[in-house]
Amino acid sequence: MTARRGLLIVISGPSGVGKDTLIRRLFEKDRNLRKTVSYTTRRARPGELEGVDYLYVKPDELSNHILEGQVLEHAEYDGNVYATSAAQVEDNRSAGYDTILKIDVQGAEQVRQRISDALFIFIEPPSMEELERRLAMRKTESEKDLAARLEIAKTEMSYRPRYDYVVVNDDVDRAAAEVLRIIQEARERQT
Repeated sequence: MTARRGLLIVISGPSGVGKDTLIRRLFEKDRNLRKTVSYTTRRARPGELEGVDYLYVKPDELSNHILEGQVLEHAEYDGNVYATSAAQVEDNRSAGYDTILKIDVQGAEQVRQRISDALFIFIEPPSMEELERRLAMRKTESEKDLAARLEIAKTEMSYRPRYDYVVVNDDVDRAAAEVLRIIQEARERQT
């Protein structure tokens, strides 16, 4: 008997919407979920670890990976480039694991063109005011950077209709339960 091929689940949403917290909750509740560790050209934030949060690389190194076709998707966000290893995704899916990609809307568009069976979930804030409050609480950006992130968020929100599902992250436990229900339904459609 052949193992089920894992799902590819793309999760996008504006910075500060709580994607990382939500995804951690998903991993706590479902042992068949895996993630990839994305490449990025940005510097590590306090508390982030190499190989756990991101693979921190120089711009020319990431350009080589992109040119050699080693990435599934890549996107520039706020002056930094992020990319997903195609091999990591394929290894997880071939082993039967459902793989979550936390990527921005640019990257999601590339995945949409390359992977026909991917599941797209957009995470949105309860309001733009709440998003601004969450970003300000992080205290990781200057006022100028915060304003830039909010402008980017407005653009990202316009991509919501392109996603299979939209989940409001007003309460992380409720939102995680909704995402898990969506994933379970997708698994059932595979059989």
